[in-house]
Amino acid sequence: MLRQQALAALMLDTVPAKVAAVLALDPAGPVAPGLRLVPTAPLLGRPPRPLLVPPAEVPRRSLHTAEGRAALLHAIAHIEFNAIDLALDIVWRFPDLPEDFYRDWLRIAREEAQHFTLVDDHLRTLGYAYGDFAAHRGLWDMAEKTADDVLARLALVPRAMEARGLDVNRGIRDKLVQAGEVAAGPILDVILRDEIGHVAAGNRWYRHVCRERGLEPLAAEAELAARYGAPKVRGPFNLEARRAAGFDAAELAALLGR
Repeated sequence: MLRQQALAALMLDTVPAKVAAVLALDPAGPVAPGLRLVPTAPLLGRPPRPLLVPPAEVPRRSLHTAEGRAALLHAIAHIEFNAIDLALDIVWRFPDLPEDFYRDWLRIAREEAQHFTLVDDHLRTLGYAYGDFAAHRGLWDMAEKTADDVLARLALVPRAMEARGLDVNRGIRDKLVQAGEVAAGPILDVILRDEIGHVAAGNRWYRHVCRERGLEPLAAEAELAARYGAPKVRGPFNLEARRAAGFDAAELAALLGR
């Protein structure tokens, strides 16, 4: 069953094994939405590297050095690796949702694994690999906070933290290309294209759960952000990408008014 396979992949603690397991998932397989699953090992399988530190302790490096450019690419790889775990976690953790919900997030997990592989493969051409630089666990920290409620997860991870990636992608892409990492440009383009679809799935299912619960989406999101201590979303915003991802005029107005 796909939800069981997602949980098994989440618990894997080596990078190659996790990526291979995710890429082998078939989103067309049986889902079993009603299953209540229980982890049989530490839930989040983590490789021994990278060293995880608080966000403020991740060193900042100049893009004028090869090491600095590699460190930025490593940070992108780390985001994509975390995104694999986030997609797997939402599949196994929350039962009794429509089958298409699980198929969407399994497709997303596969695309995140493809993104990770693209970035890590390029990192290796520079003489580095995933794990060579310190990283932080901000995305997964919010996943743990929202483990009790699928609505909170959808509001605060894909609609907030992952949507932030839409805003910053172009700036990062341009800085890397201008610093000489021309091959990174098409990789960031692929990531932006796919992430618009990932955020769109978050928007679509967030609104679905709001309808099921009789909630107004904007008001519910504000309440959830306060309850779970979500970081404030700050601009500048890529409004074109956010519109493509399904944010409506009222949501964008609320975002710009913060």
